[in-house]
Amino acid sequence: MNQNLQTAQGAISILAVVCLAIGWFNLFSPEVNAILSKRIFYIVVGISFILQAPLLVNRNFVYPMYIAAALCIIGAFLPYDSRISGMKTLGLLAGVIISFSNRPNFRK
Repeated sequence: MNQNLQTAQGAISILAVVCLAIGWFNLFSPEVNAILSKRIFYIVVGISFILQAPLLVNRNFVYPMYIAAALCIIGAFLPYDSRISGMKTLGLLAGVIISFSNRPNFRK
């Protein structure tokens, strides 16, 4: 089961990078680029965080990872000019920090 979650999480992470790259390089119309890089990207990242949460070694980070995912997904649906639309970036930052802090320590 863990291997399936890791595989799905990896594929979704690649999809997130593709969405972001398409938005950066303006491959489509401005409207499509904005949807891909400002909405779909955060939704996909949120889904990735949801899949990653049960795999976290430190169980204290599971619920914060779900909260980070919720911030990404909810923030993606807010209007671009909303005062609280920055919550998606906060969720992204929190999820990345949690991901990196969960890495195994290979020092001996």
